[in-house]
Amino acid sequence: MKTLRTHTSHLVTVVLLLLGMMTAASAQAQAAPQRVTGSTTICSFSPIPAGWVITSSYSSWGCPGSGVSYSITDTAGQTNLTICSFSPKPAGWVVTSSYSTSNCAGSGVAYGFHNVANDLNVSACSMTPIPAGWVISSSYSSSNCAGTGVAYSLHNTVNDTSTGACSMTPIPTGWVVTSSYSTSNCAGTGIAYTLFKITTQTSAVVCSFSPLPAGWVVSSYYTSSNCYGSGVAYNIRKA
Repeated sequence: MKTLRTHTSHLVTVVLLLLGMMTAASAQAQAAPQRVTGSTTICSFSPIPAGWVITSSYSSWGCPGSGVSYSITDTAGQTNLTICSFSPKPAGWVVTSSYSTSNCAGSGVAYGFHNVANDLNVSACSMTPIPAGWVISSSYSSSNCAGTGVAYSLHNTVNDTSTGACSMTPIPTGWVVTSSYSTSNCAGTGIAYTLFKITTQTSAVVCSFSPLPAGWVVSSYYTSSNCYGSGVAYNIRKA
């Protein structure tokens, strides 16, 4: 009988321990819910999670106040998506096309959306956000970009120390404009820049409209035909 009571006591202890572990695991799961991924539907007045995009919008009785629902999709792990023109646009993606659609109530316009993580060159519509470190290497008329009718060739400067770009380009941090000239390859401005990345240099010659890297100063200036638009160049040096 003593042995039976001992075994029974041990069994009860094990069961209680297992129940305790299950309860703790359940509480932990409730305390730290997993991030929802994939696609879902929300009312248009609901906040859109970071990294998600609106793939369609439509009238909905289920959303009193706005009467509009959104279909939204997580961009994680995606390369190409179709989004409504008013959708949030996560960093690292570009608009590759735009066109009329009945799937986007509110604007009637959809965008082809592309993740440039694995690209060095890509074509995009002129209304696109431009990823950090990328420049506009050319611009041209395009029927694929309803709304502006203009497309950009974009280039990633990650492996470069010099490159050419249209004058409307964002200039990456640490880069300067060393010359500018007239060109038919940059529809909209007709002007291109030669860009140069400052690395170990302590002095450089730049056009007067060039951004100056942090910690650099202008030491002198002079007239220059290499700087179309201003006709003035700066000698700059690291302070």
